[in-house]
Amino acid sequence: MGFPGTWMTESESVIYRVVPKCACSTIGQIMFYSDHGRFFEGDIHDSTARLHKWAQEGSQALIERRVKAQNTYAFTCVRNPYTRILSSFFDKICGIQRNGKRYRGNMVPLLVQKYGIEVGGDDGKAEFDQIQSFRRFLLFARDSIRWRKPMEPDIHWSAMSGHVSTFIANGGRYNKIFYTETFNDGMADVLAAIKTPHKVDLKAIPKFNESEGHGPKRAHPVEDYFDDLSMHLVWEIYKRDFQLFKYDFENPGNKMPIGAIDLDEVHAKLGE
Repeated sequence: MGFPGTWMTESESVIYRVVPKCACSTIGQIMFYSDHGRFFEGDIHDSTARLHKWAQEGSQALIERRVKAQNTYAFTCVRNPYTRILSSFFDKICGIQRNGKRYRGNMVPLLVQKYGIEVGGDDGKAEFDQIQSFRRFLLFARDSIRWRKPMEPDIHWSAMSGHVSTFIANGGRYNKIFYTETFNDGMADVLAAIKTPHKVDLKAIPKFNESEGHGPKRAHPVEDYFDDLSMHLVWEIYKRDFQLFKYDFENPGNKMPIGAIDLDEVHAKLGE
């Protein structure tokens, strides 16, 4: 199994477990900058050198050695499940991707046909009932995660706890898990705990959002997208995320956590 989704600076100063839709572009660029004093030109997900990634064969032995030794600072970042699944819908389902095509080829036409989802026309710019379509997408997300039908679950809407757990199950341990919602505070804690070749001024770092502009803008407050049935589906998919990462399930309009993450609890429950 190894350590999928794990990145490490070339200087081996820090290890990061990527969780999709949780500021991963910004975090990757900060890691790149901390080593090289400049940002990667383009989307950091496209880099193939100067940042170790598990997906790069030449990086795997280095990452595995460091992770298993547990002597390199390791962290990840999480996000409110309600806003994360909404962001996935607007970016991946409604949006046109960087290559000018729909995400995952035939997936969107399949959802239009099987679930009656609208996505704003061929270019994603036409008006459509966002709330109705999002709720139908939630049914698809639940079906793919629960029954792996009509296709395997996607990393962008599969549970955060699943991503976080592979790192623990294969011998890693996190020093820090912080919130996208309080990003600067969390990232500052990480940077304060490690030594980097180049100093990072968080106040001067732009937000790198590879999904920005892909899809239509959200037309309503977050809570308007979630009725009782939608909340039930969200709980079915993300129960563990709410419990471990201390988000407010009862109020979709509250994006902020309602408690502090207990790292010992996370390691105990996700390492089972």
